[in-house]
Amino acid sequence: MEKPPDPRLWNEDLAPVPAARRTWTTWNIAALWIGMAVCITTYTLASGLIGQGMDWSQAVLTIFLGNLIVLVPMALNAHPGTAYGIPFPVLLRASFGTLGSNIPALMRGIVACGWFGIQTWVGGSAVYSTAAVIFGFDPAQRTPLPVLGISAGEFACFLLFWAVNVYFIVRGMESIKWLEALSAPFLVAVGLALVWWAWEAADGFGPIFSQPSKLDSPEKFWPVFGAGLTAMVGYWATLSLNIPDFSRFARSQRDQIAGQALGLPTTMTLYAFIGVVVTSATVVVFGEAIWDPVQVISRFNNPWISAIALVTLAVATLSTNIAANVVSPANDFSNLAPRRISFRTGGIITAFLGILMFPWKLYQDPSGYIFTWLIGYSALLGPIAGIMIADYFVWRRRRLEPEELYIRNGAYSYTGGFSIVGFASLALAILPNIPGFLVHVKLLAPSAFPALVVDAYNYAWFVGFTLAFLLYSLLRPAFPNR
Repeated sequence: MEKPPDPRLWNEDLAPVPAARRTWTTWNIAALWIGMAVCITTYTLASGLIGQGMDWSQAVLTIFLGNLIVLVPMALNAHPGTAYGIPFPVLLRASFGTLGSNIPALMRGIVACGWFGIQTWVGGSAVYSTAAVIFGFDPAQRTPLPVLGISAGEFACFLLFWAVNVYFIVRGMESIKWLEALSAPFLVAVGLALVWWAWEAADGFGPIFSQPSKLDSPEKFWPVFGAGLTAMVGYWATLSLNIPDFSRFARSQRDQIAGQALGLPTTMTLYAFIGVVVTSATVVVFGEAIWDPVQVISRFNNPWISAIALVTLAVATLSTNIAANVVSPANDFSNLAPRRISFRTGGIITAFLGILMFPWKLYQDPSGYIFTWLIGYSALLGPIAGIMIADYFVWRRRRLEPEELYIRNGAYSYTGGFSIVGFASLALAILPNIPGFLVHVKLLAPSAFPALVVDAYNYAWFVGFTLAFLLYSLLRPAFPNR
């Protein structure tokens, strides 16, 4: 750097990655996405859509389209990371100000804490089921603890899996790169093995594939499709913001774009399809549709095969959790006070907040998980993505002054460190989705707002992204220093 950075805005974890450390190839980026996409929550994605009335093909197509769409802001926001070696919260300083960047960074970080907790709970459930298979106890016979609502054994396994996650947090980014590259081919192979088991055990693909759609008219189909598509975009709306945290290590723009295109939509669609195949087979084999792969595997006749498969699910969940739900909040919390909070410290904060959010309650209802959790936070994160892309590609034409991002009173300080244009665009873009959210969580009756306003919430990410992009593109040229 030509100008000395302000220690209140800089530490080694937030500093630009030097060229010598930008070693992630197309395979590393693709493996990152395979490792993140192959997890139990991806496996169960189709269940919520089918539960809303879609047939299997509509559900899988919705998942594919959602991931194809989110790939666009993903690749665009990855560009400045690769070009300048800067992480997500530092990039936010260009559009929200050197101090103001903390607000959208924390919005992203808090969502990641929720996701960290959910994935840790899912991984802990796999550990609990593994213990049940090996030691022969019935996991259904449990006594919930007061306040927590889960048993002591479930909570202990949750904490055990949590501790494994913390180990990789302490080890840092290189251990994450190693974990993703090693686990990716293994996880794909296990997924295909599950498909083979389903075909053999059910003597075909089972009844879900012949189940017709219940959405037999446009009036029924489009609202569910719109909400489902928004939820699928929302699933990775988080990473579409903080992808610079990873792309800053890529060798080139070609590596980051090709790696993401190869790894994201293909793996998400394949693993969601595997979930449909295996669940359809469970109707034949066990007499009921079981969407939770932990429950499916725990019913295998051979306890050691069950144990190995459950450990595999735990590895899949670990690889997703560390990359998708730790890296961003670790950097986001570090951005609050770089002199006091390192990447590792930020990761530890994330881990503890993940416990306090009671993630088992967030995940217990598949419908609420998809149509409340995913859509709800997409209404907040879509506008941030729109502002970031408008600032970097429309206003700045891909030109940043990296050293100014680390100076308190530099080119990106705006008004006392806060960008009025950035926050005005953010607030105005979030506003139209508030009525639909209040109706959806039953705080207000649908009659309180016009139907068009309420229905727009089904497209929350798209509404927020588009409005923010347009508003920022119009306001920034008019107020370049605000």
